[in-house]
Amino acid sequence: MVEIILDFIGSRKFYLPIIFIIAGIIIYGIIANSINKFSKVKLEKGGVRAEKKRATVISIIKNLIKYFIAIIVILAILNVYGVNTTSILASLGIAGVIIGLAFQDIAKDFLAGMFTVFDDAYSVGDTVKINDFMGEVIFIGLKDTKIKAYTGEIMTIANSAFTEVINYSAANAKVIVDINVSYDTNIEKLEKILESIKPDIKDIENVIGEPELLGVSELSDSSVKYSIVIDCKPMTYFGVKRETLKLLKNTLDKHKVEIPYNKLDIYVKEKGQIK
Repeated sequence: MVEIILDFIGSRKFYLPIIFIIAGIIIYGIIANSINKFSKVKLEKGGVRAEKKRATVISIIKNLIKYFIAIIVILAILNVYGVNTTSILASLGIAGVIIGLAFQDIAKDFLAGMFTVFDDAYSVGDTVKINDFMGEVIFIGLKDTKIKAYTGEIMTIANSAFTEVINYSAANAKVIVDINVSYDTNIEKLEKILESIKPDIKDIENVIGEPELLGVSELSDSSVKYSIVIDCKPMTYFGVKRETLKLLKNTLDKHKVEIPYNKLDIYVKEKGQIK
């Protein structure tokens, strides 16, 4: 029994599979490290979005290489044990048709995933809305996409299960702030006040460029609506709007510009008289 074990250990059927596996791991490691070094090269154009797309593409390429090397190693090991891998590869032509019919959905998901990446529909780290589910993309695979909502839920969606995506991270956001002032307000004075705080608005975190005064946008029943627009980074809309409204309220109060609000007049009737 011991001799049989020693003979097997000394045979090519024992050490060659180990060599093939180690070689596959080393080859994948070398290729993966080369890819990782390339991924660290800073892009001159495209900014954060280009970096996200590159990271997603690299992740998919590394997975494809890993699966390809694994298949080669398995075929090499089978060949050591006397399995006719040539006939296996030849039979894959017929089996491929059968497998293709059985796994049509998987093929659809794979192709949809590839088109998603190369069409730049979204990347890992983007905030998107797919099938009425909104959250951050945390994983893009060959078969499915994982999205994490702000409340913690993670949804896994097959890549072929949706046709429309709303991407909130693809471009800068525009914040339109409406200011309601009294009809007694001098609009020219208001515009001078707003011009004076443009630098303060520009200094708000995530604001991009110079705020634009759009002018009077509506004459309502009890107020005049004046609008300004501010460009900001993706997904910072609400924070920028809150800070801008706070700044506007303090500034208008300081210059005694009236902001109308609903008032309720109460009349008390005594002894047939209204006071």
